[in-house]
Amino acid sequence: MRPLTHTVNKHMLPVANLPVLFYGLKKMEAAGIKSVGVILGPFQEGIRDSVGNGSQFGIEVTYISQGPPRGLADAVRCARSFLGDDDFVMYLGDNLLEGGLEPFVSRFHRTRADAVVAVTRVVNPTLYGVIELDGDQILSIEEKPLTPRSNLAIVGIYVFSPKIHEVIFSLKPSGRGELEITDALRVLHQSHRRVVVQPLEGWWKDTGRPADLLTANDLELGGLSAGGVSNLARVSEGATLQGRVTVGPETVIEAGAAVYGPVVLGRGVRVGKGTHIGPGTAIGDHAQLEGCTIGRSIVMEVARIVGPVKIRDSLIGRRVQILAEKPGESEMEFLLGDDSVVRIRPSDQ
Repeated sequence: MRPLTHTVNKHMLPVANLPVLFYGLKKMEAAGIKSVGVILGPFQEGIRDSVGNGSQFGIEVTYISQGPPRGLADAVRCARSFLGDDDFVMYLGDNLLEGGLEPFVSRFHRTRADAVVAVTRVVNPTLYGVIELDGDQILSIEEKPLTPRSNLAIVGIYVFSPKIHEVIFSLKPSGRGELEITDALRVLHQSHRRVVVQPLEGWWKDTGRPADLLTANDLELGGLSAGGVSNLARVSEGATLQGRVTVGPETVIEAGAAVYGPVVLGRGVRVGKGTHIGPGTAIGDHAQLEGCTIGRSIVMEVARIVGPVKIRDSLIGRRVQILAEKPGESEMEFLLGDDSVVRIRPSDQ
């Protein structure tokens, strides 16, 4: 069985200091999947360099270019030669889930289905593909319906037999101009092929929006073990570490700094005097923090935050600089792309 994971560069955004895509690749290996096709869209920055040939995950990766995204079914079409006539798993690269892929693969083999679809109940089904059930019987399958017939959303994990290729070959673009995987599932079901719905166990997050990334960061940090300090890190006497705090190699925590877990600090981070890092925060490699207060945030690599600013519920990109010259009276929220610069000055300047 082969897997297929569909990615764009947002899947390289970090959760608990690991790119979202890495979690999926690890789950594939844990499910016994060794050969993985990674579908690349037009934005590929960092994916090939970070994932490489897949050996760091115990898998072999093949890269497949889709070009401009034309739907998930089109991604399967682009991977036709890679997939051959094998059964395969399709996993959307922005998924994060507590459980593994084994229940879906096992259900596929046990039921001899042509498709197993992961589902979970959501409060906003208009954002997802939706399946309506009567018991175990599928009544309808729709993509992002304006008036959903149920709140059972398709999660983005599928197991397919080669029969899906015949359906996709004859598929017509939807009103959005895309080849929809929900349309392919509906045709497969209407052709009296066996389509099985498998409820998801544990939590699941679609990390397509900043708020979802922060929630996923909470969940992953909350599941960490007791943490630990690398023997190549330096924690000065007079620094405070409480709770589950993971400190990477070459990181320096100076006297007068405080870190309250769950928190992950990457490699080469400098946490200066007067810095307070609160629960639910991940700090990327080589970030520099001085005199600031940060809680429930993701701070990416080489970011620099200096001065008496209070930050919470923020997503701060790579190489961002936040330079504060005045004490903040209240907490601030930031959503900053790579290389942004923010200066906070007294109002009379």
